[in-house]
This record gives sequence, structure tokens and C-alpha cells, in this order.
Amino acid sequence: MRLSRDELKSLMKNKLMAAGLHEDDADTTAEILTWSDERGYHSHGSVRVEYYSERIAKGGITVDPKMTWKQTGPCSGMLDGDNGIGYVVAKRGMEHAIELAKENGVAIVGMRRLSHSGSIGYYTEMAAEEGLAAISMCQSDPMAVPVGGTEPYYGTNPISFAAPSADGRTVVFDMATTVQAWGKILDKRSRGESIPDTWAVDEKGVPVTDPNKVNALLPIAGAKGYGLMMMVDIFSGILTGVPFGGHVSSMYHDLSKGRDLGQLHIVVDPDRFCGKDAFLKAVSQSLDELHDIPTAPGYDQVYYPGERANIRKDKAYAQGGIEIVDDIVKYLKSDDIHYNRYDHKNRFAE
Repeated sequence: MRLSRDELKSLMKNKLMAAGLHEDDADTTAEILTWSDERGYHSHGSVRVEYYSERIAKGGITVDPKMTWKQTGPCSGMLDGDNGIGYVVAKRGMEHAIELAKENGVAIVGMRRLSHSGSIGYYTEMAAEEGLAAISMCQSDPMAVPVGGTEPYYGTNPISFAAPSADGRTVVFDMATTVQAWGKILDKRSRGESIPDTWAVDEKGVPVTDPNKVNALLPIAGAKGYGLMMMVDIFSGILTGVPFGGHVSSMYHDLSKGRDLGQLHIVVDPDRFCGKDAFLKAVSQSLDELHDIPTAPGYDQVYYPGERANIRKDKAYAQGGIEIVDDIVKYLKSDDIHYNRYDHKNRFAE
């Protein structure tokens, strides 16, 4: 079913408020979820609302968080989110980071004790829209095996960066450090299809092609992805003083408890380095040069990170709205807060 942006956001906002979030926090969360859905990042869009609603209703997300901000130096600070909704905590952390970077050229802001914060590309894009370059990273619960291991230790541990250009184009890169997200494997299960043997392993650490035998995900590019997972965990977990690695709380084990997650934003003002105008022009030049590269067979163009997401967004609205699965729309329009489907499930919500 296709929904207008306003209709989708309103439905999600109302559901989150019904679960217990205050209007401002529900609005922020719904806005970022809509940002994801309209760009085709459906795994981090409206499909998440029922899970959040269940966690809010059961007390695992603080609806009246006592957030505390402490600036620890000219360019650094820590935001304690008191296990409030992750979207609001991460956005507020980026607002502090943008302010510090504008004042002092560079900012590193850690956030601790927040819940899941969705597509982290949203937060780096916030900085790019202010003429700044940014990196963000956050930890997640164990789903991936380290190279050579059989048991999960790190999560999908995503990384994002964003940069502005001289002509309004914005580079936004956002990736998990696993080869594929769990949602892709679920999709293959539902279709009765096999998966590539580079996606996941069974209980013995052996690569599998049967999606029903998946015990853990694999890091991208082997040891390189494993190293990136560890980097994200050290910088967003250990550095911010929250549980790390195999100690990160499960997304589904007990929805009455806070997640205590960590996230880190790094923001840079290019004017303090090569100069803002030179930076913006060089980014624009690089994007043009990428477009001019001859394409390999099967490709119509070389795209820069974030470009295809904006194409999907424009296409969705040209076709009448954002395409949302009918069952999700039915839930959003219902009077039900949630269906008690996620509490005390395993790492794959099973």
C-alpha cells in the first residue's frame, strides 16, 4: 500500500504515543523512521514500530528520561540518555556535536544508555546539512561470529559518514559490518530460497546456504569486517562506558529493561582544515568525476553513496507515495499497541 509522507509519519507517531511516548519524542522518532522508509531502508522504517511500541509499553524505554549532558573538553562531551528512545538521544547528541564543531572545529560526542537509534545515516546527514563532515557509529547485540569462531560476539555494528558538496548534493554512507542484515535472511526463508554461503554460519561455524540453519552472521570481507566490528564496539561501547562485545544487551530478551547501548558522533568543520569552499568544491568535483567513469557491464552509472536512496525517494513520491507492506499499515491503523511478539525471543526474534 502506498502512503503519503505525512500519512505514514502520522500513523507511526500516533502509535508510539499510544504506547507511551510523549508527542515531541514520538514526532522525532516517526520523522527518522519515515526518512528511512522513503529512501527504501525498510528494515529500519515502519516495520520497527511494533517492536518499539512493545518495548515502550513494557517499560524497556524510558518515556521521561533524565538526560544529562556533560561537556568534557572544548571539543568533547558525553550525553547520558537514561535509556530514552534512541532516536531522540542520538539526534540530541548530534546537535551538541554540531554546536561544538562550529565553535572549535572538531567534535567528538559519546552517547551512553540509549535504545536502538535506527538508520544512523540520518544523524550524519544532519551535520552535512550544516556544511560539516561527520562520522557516526554504534554497537548492537551479538549476531556475528569473529573470524575463526563459532559463537557470535559482535553485532552488526553500523558505521556512517556524510559530507556536503558545493551544489547541494550530499554524500551519505551507512552500512552494517555484516555481509547481510538478518532481514535479508528472513526474506529468503519466506520465499523458500537459498542464501549465498558468504552470509552466515551454523552452530559449528560452517557456512550455510539453507537460511533455516543460520546461527550467526558473517562480517564483511572476513578479517577486515571483523576488525571494523571491533573498532565500532571499542569507540561506541568501551569508550562510552557501557557493556561491550558479548555483553551488549539483547534486543529481544527482556523488553522491560533498558538496552544501555553506546553511540559515537565525530563532526569536523572543513573550514578549519582545507577551507570550506575548497572542501565543498572538491567533493562536488569528485562526484562529477565518479559519474563520468565508464560503466562496467550491467551498470548504468557509477553512483555516490546515498544517491540511489534519493532516487528511490523521488520515485516513490512520483508513483503516489511510500510503499509499505499491507500488514504493517493494518497494524498502524489498528487500535492495538502491540501483539506481544518480541519479548523473550532470541537474537533473531524467534
